[in-house]
Amino acid sequence: MHWKEKWHYKGYILRENLKCLSIIKDVQIGTRRVDFLVEQVVSVELKALVIIEDVHLAQAINYLEAYNLEIGMLINFGAKSLQFKRLINPKFNSNQINRNNHINQKF
Repeated sequence: MHWKEKWHYKGYILRENLKCLSIIKDVQIGTRRVDFLVEQVVSVELKALVIIEDVHLAQAINYLEAYNLEIGMLINFGAKSLQFKRLINPKFNSNQINRNNHINQKF
C-alpha cells in the first residue's frame, strides 16, 4: 500500500501542494505553496538537503503563519540520517474562525 493510501485508509485528510494567497491589508501580494496539509491542522514541509539551514526553518514557519496553523513539521530526507523539526507558530490566532478561506488545491 502506498504511503498516501495508508493516510487515507486511517481516515486522515491529506492535501498536497496547496497554494495559499499572501494577503496584506486585503491586497493579494503573491502566493505560497506548502508540501502537505494534514487535517487542515498540520503543515508538512519536505526537503532533500545535506543540512537544514535557518532559511528552511524560516520558510516552514512562514507557511504556518500564512495558513494560520499552530504546528508543523519540517522533514529532511537528504542528510545521512532522517532529520525532522517540530515547528510552532508564534503568531497563531486561535480566534480566527475560517483560517482556510484563502487556501486552494493545486491545479
